[in-house]
Amino acid sequence: MYYFYILKNDEGGLYFGYTSDLKKRIEQHNSSTTRTTAGKHWKVIYYEAYYSQSDAKHREYSIKLRGNAYLQLKRRIKNCVAEAD
Repeated sequence: MYYFYILKNDEGGLYFGYTSDLKKRIEQHNSSTTRTTAGKHWKVIYYEAYYSQSDAKHREYSIKLRGNAYLQLKRRIKNCVAEAD
């Protein structure tokens, strides 16, 4: 399985990514071994599971473009983002 995921930090920042091992990846983000997320505490607020790595990677790419896919997802999970505070 592969996962597209969204993390939120204590300052309200969001991070989008994909991985084959969600638990390990979150631990990496929180242990400051990942340059882009170092120094902050992150928690998973949303994820999607895929059988194909290319599907998970494509989902991450489409969300990072901040186009329609991002706006649709943002509307769909707005309560998840708010409740994660």
